[in-house]
Amino acid sequence: MENKKAVLFLDNDGVICLANNWGSRVKKRKKDKVSLVLNDPDVEAKYRFDYFDKKAVKVLNQVLEETGAEIVVSSDWRLYGTLEELGDYYLSEGIIKKPIGVTKRYIGCDKPDEFEWVRRTMHEQQRCIEVHQYLTDHPEITHWACIDDLELGKNDTQGREQKWGLSNFVHTPRENEGIKQSGVKEKLLEYLK
Repeated sequence: MENKKAVLFLDNDGVICLANNWGSRVKKRKKDKVSLVLNDPDVEAKYRFDYFDKKAVKVLNQVLEETGAEIVVSSDWRLYGTLEELGDYYLSEGIIKKPIGVTKRYIGCDKPDEFEWVRRTMHEQQRCIEVHQYLTDHPEITHWACIDDLELGKNDTQGREQKWGLSNFVHTPRENEGIKQSGVKEKLLEYLK
């Protein structure tokens, strides 16, 4: 299909930045004697972000190569760097493509009122609305998937329906495995091909 436009909505923490990588930005700052004020925009981007897991990046690159999908950052990391900074960091960490966009923050989205807001799932609900808004704003997208360690699917882990959930969602519940988990790559390929 020549007019195919595939997009992968990518969360970082718990997907490609795994539990053993968390806090590595602080170690980098200490080693290079850089200000430890977190999320300081005057600090070079490489010191604002944790390292990615090399094996997770390899799996992500395989998905991107096999599907031709573009990356849209849905991770909260989009709040701590520009699209250009994120793109340069992705390349420096071995990802073969820069992201083409980021999802809007929830406050900039059209907010549906067809479901009940629940405090324990509010962050998940907001992330889903942000992805839905990007899809609404970009009708040229023909194939998409969202990968996240948050539970964003149509059904929660107990099988209860979540009216706000995403249909093309792939969950990575094990924070030390992320995208490397068994069956994750195959689900992504199914949605993006």
